[in-house]
Amino acid sequence: MLSCRAACGLGSILLLFLTFCEVATSQAAAEGWKAGVARRSITPEKFMWMSGYASRDKPADGKLTDLWAKCLVLEDPAGRRVALVTLDLVGIDRQVSINVRDRLQQKFQLERAQVALNCSHTHTGPVVGHNLRPMFFFSDEQASLVREYTATLENSIVSVVGEAIANLAPGRISFNSGQATFAVNRRNNPEVDVPGLRAAGTLRGPVDYDVPVLAVRDDEGKLIAVTFGYACHATCLSSFQWSGDYPGFAQIELEKRHPEAVALFWAGCGADQNPLPRRTTELAEGYGKQLADAVDRTLNAVATPVNGNLGASYEELPLMFDRLPNREQLVTESESKDRYVASRAKHLLEQIDAGQPLSQTYPYPVQVWQLGPELDWVMLGGEVVIDYALRLKHTLGPNTWVAGYTNDVMAYIPSRRVLTEGGYEGGGAMVYYGLPTVWSPQVEEQIVKQVADSSKAALESSKATPK
Repeated sequence: MLSCRAACGLGSILLLFLTFCEVATSQAAAEGWKAGVARRSITPEKFMWMSGYASRDKPADGKLTDLWAKCLVLEDPAGRRVALVTLDLVGIDRQVSINVRDRLQQKFQLERAQVALNCSHTHTGPVVGHNLRPMFFFSDEQASLVREYTATLENSIVSVVGEAIANLAPGRISFNSGQATFAVNRRNNPEVDVPGLRAAGTLRGPVDYDVPVLAVRDDEGKLIAVTFGYACHATCLSSFQWSGDYPGFAQIELEKRHPEAVALFWAGCGADQNPLPRRTTELAEGYGKQLADAVDRTLNAVATPVNGNLGASYEELPLMFDRLPNREQLVTESESKDRYVASRAKHLLEQIDAGQPLSQTYPYPVQVWQLGPELDWVMLGGEVVIDYALRLKHTLGPNTWVAGYTNDVMAYIPSRRVLTEGGYEGGGAMVYYGLPTVWSPQVEEQIVKQVADSSKAALESSKATPK
């Protein structure tokens, strides 16, 4: 009979052996994955109109940082692929998204579920397509530059995805999550009061400080790509110089620290969150460094390997509007002294007169990727408020990431709470996006249900034989 000490020693050896086997199995599964990364500058070559703020009254006149399109392609052991494209832009519209993804399908056989186009929402980037166009009143020359830039952007996105596919190589993929605390709920905390409220620990309103991190390393353990998210508006800067704002500075800082890696930022559900205080380059650089520090802390901690299979789903949910305006209301609004209200009404009247009646719904994109059995990555269109991230992580589990600003930035997406409270995020911003009215009170439940269904669909797709 073994002594207690001998039994304990044997138990320890057995535990170490089992742990070793588990790690070895995880590594063997992870080694079946591949990854490829690429980047391409999308900084406008000409000084054109900037997006983000209605107060813009002239084109850009300088450059603080370059703007980038970056792509990370992942391939599981069965050959299933997804391509994440991150863009230093305030947003893209539905037509640009369709154009790009149709071309990617034709050229690389990537279905819509396999491609995600995420915008950082920097407010110091160019106007793209028809995104936020009712907000701006510029010349025919500037309109021509917007069309020219948009066409060039589409070409750049297709090219960078192709480069990332060409760079596919065996990779070890893992995920983790850190924290950064500079985001502030702007609906509940007056900007001028934030320093005092922060010092007193009395900031109010829901926030999400999580910094999700996906790391890709080669067979030798060298970091080749790091993808990270944060739920906060990129509104630190409002100058007339091109810049990626704090997300851009975070990516620059990480690429300085890890010279052989490409850093990709994706925007979370930060529609009602601001980096506060703000308005200076020094603050934008400081928030970028805080975010980079949070990412580095996770890179140095124990992470969860991505194993198993890859699943992807994409649906366009008919998201409900509230009561639509009639022609008489639009005619009245077209004569409003508020030029934004008048502009929207004139555009909608032109649409009706062209034989296109106003629709009661909008084709809202909901996308879910499942990276092995461990991680659900939810990607939603529009400027999504923080309530969605908090609710979805609660219902789907802690290993759930929720991105906004993906595939189509058509409007703010308020929760039931924010819609009821009203204000800019609750409905006022719909004017600047050119949509006919506010959302229905049912939109939160519509989206949450669709995410749950899409998560199940992504799981099923991970079991299917890849094409």
